[in-house]
Amino acid sequence: MTQLRENKPFEQLVQRINPQYKLRRAWKLNGGVSAQVTALEVEYPNGQMKKLIVRQHGTVDLKQNPYVAADEFKLLQILQHEGLPIPTPYYLDQSKDIFSTPYIVIEFIEGRTELTPSNLTYFISQLASNLAQIHHLDSSSLDLSFLPKQEKIYAKKLSERPSILDESLNEGLIRDALESVWPPPQLNQSVLLHGDFWPGNILWKDGQIVGIIDWEDAAFGDPLADVANSRLEILWAFGVDAMNDFTYKYKSIMKTIDFTNLPYWDLCAALRPASKISEWGLDEKTERTMREKHKFFVNQAFEKLSS
Repeated sequence: MTQLRENKPFEQLVQRINPQYKLRRAWKLNGGVSAQVTALEVEYPNGQMKKLIVRQHGTVDLKQNPYVAADEFKLLQILQHEGLPIPTPYYLDQSKDIFSTPYIVIEFIEGRTELTPSNLTYFISQLASNLAQIHHLDSSSLDLSFLPKQEKIYAKKLSERPSILDESLNEGLIRDALESVWPPPQLNQSVLLHGDFWPGNILWKDGQIVGIIDWEDAAFGDPLADVANSRLEILWAFGVDAMNDFTYKYKSIMKTIDFTNLPYWDLCAALRPASKISEWGLDEKTERTMREKHKFFVNQAFEKLSS
């Protein structure tokens, strides 16, 4: 196969992994926001063809954590033996010899995201079960000391109040409520957090979850942080009933979790899209609907806090 000129860096990458490997093709994958994701098809010395993924983290992630590539790679190595459906990590390069930023090479999982499930009840149940599986991991037996503390991430975010607030998403009201209590009492044991557990980071095949991807936002902290983020994403994608079903299913599995502070973590999740939602390139109708659901999400959190 004739290689395109822009494939040269990926040819060098493949040679660096193993001089006997040959790059047959490279193509960009759509949907990546925080990282540039490229798929490679590589020929092994025995003629076997193997697909790999190259993840190059974006400037936002690198600014927050210059070691994000190394941290994600290390976490995947740790989780490789924990029974989670995660991509196998193959290679980490921090030299910046080939690309201007560090990158990781991981397994290409044959699956796809599912945003229009034929059986929504089963779909939501599987999301809740897999998030619970992550939170069930015995963190005391894993070296997760390199991960940031979720509580401190939000402490920093709350301390850096923008000069112009996104009042279209009630940013001022949310910040006022969180700043007055932060940090909330620690009622749950800290666990591994995926950090961005939503349908777009879940791969499906034959009706089963085969991949939980994009671990660059992983942290250590209250499991409700993950639950809240997933609740908002599920509300946006599938509506109120699906959000409530997800919460109920997760609660039924994680019976020892104290949900008292869920409204605060809901507000944390609601703070994330502030000043960003208008930059996501959404059509007018979709953005309007997401804003309406976001308002509902914020209101239900405040209603629970006042009850």
